[in-house]
Amino acid sequence: MGRIDDTFHRLRASSRKALIPFITAGDPSLEATVPAMHALVEAGADIIELGVPFSDPMADGPTIQRSSERALARGAGLAYVLEAVHEFRRDDAATPVVLMGYLNPIEIHGVARFAEQAVAAGVDGVLLVDLPPEEAGETRAIFDRAGLALIVLAAPTTTDARLPLLCDDARGYLYYVSFAGVTGADRLDTGAAGERLRQLRRQSKVPVVAGFGIKDAASAAAMAVDADGVVVGSALVAALAGADDTRAVRERAKAFLAPLRTALDAA
Repeated sequence: MGRIDDTFHRLRASSRKALIPFITAGDPSLEATVPAMHALVEAGADIIELGVPFSDPMADGPTIQRSSERALARGAGLAYVLEAVHEFRRDDAATPVVLMGYLNPIEIHGVARFAEQAVAAGVDGVLLVDLPPEEAGETRAIFDRAGLALIVLAAPTTTDARLPLLCDDARGYLYYVSFAGVTGADRLDTGAAGERLRQLRRQSKVPVVAGFGIKDAASAAAMAVDADGVVVGSALVAALAGADDTRAVRERAKAFLAPLRTALDAA
């Protein structure tokens, strides 16, 4: 088993839910990315989602859009992201790292070349927001050969007829977008999301995690009831924004995430 499978196996064995924080690589500074990743693990993160900065992040709200703009202005391209993961792996060989981003930078880089370099750096999975499963066959085959999980997305608007395709194609975990919209919006309906999550977990061969709209301990605990884990992104990115040194980034990361870990373990 790979790191993602190992992590969920360990969590199931202890009846715990996965806590998956998202940060944008290169924000609030190039130097802060790896220290922030380590701080999140120390605060209870089970998997790290690392955002690949992109100029047109259409699925992201203003908070993550601005973080991508700042990171790109500092030169945080794909090579920087892979080097950050490589550096993280020097001290952490166990925590899964999933890159979240868009197809264009990977296509420019070359899908096979990217997959090889990502695995060599220590990446475990990739979530490509703008790659629909109907068009993902070639990319998934390349990733499978490299040992890289292609994470798929499901949404409230996903039809019942399409769900089997998503569940069959899922690798690592299936990411459920808890409402139709962009990241950071404040419209989470835990009741409706819970019903959909239960349906997905009945059909999916991999764990199902919920993201979008989770911003604090209460919303994390509520969504975790019917999910195998939760993803928190925009609220964390906002909490880190403007930190002026790596020590401040580490302190803010821990202060934000620790209450979510406590809430998930107590729920």
